[in-house]
Amino acid sequence: MATSEQRVIPALRITNYERSKAYYVATLGFTVDWEHRFEPNFPVFMSIVRDGMQLYLTEHSGDCQVGGLVHFVIPDVDAWHAEFRDRGAIVAEAPNNDLGFRNMTIKDPDGNQLRFMEPSTSRVA
Repeated sequence: MATSEQRVIPALRITNYERSKAYYVATLGFTVDWEHRFEPNFPVFMSIVRDGMQLYLTEHSGDCQVGGLVHFVIPDVDAWHAEFRDRGAIVAEAPNNDLGFRNMTIKDPDGNQLRFMEPSTSRVA
């Protein structure tokens, strides 16, 4: 059985479907892969994707709690920072160099943290 490169899919808790969907799609550039509700007006469980990186967002309180942290390895932190800033993202930590990575942290409207990391060329093994 063939597997995709990403083999773990993190889930983040959201509290307002419309607000979170707008933020992740319009502000962070993700696309909605699929959405599921057991019945109309029930909490949503959805999959979003950007550049082959997938996340689940869930309104189900039993799945996880708000305040999660997910790391993404990307090719150019500064370019993504400029894009996110121009789109009005909540930048919690501007690009910086730490532990062999150039990274930045974005927060979603629920306080979940998305850390975008670019391996430094001078990274120590």
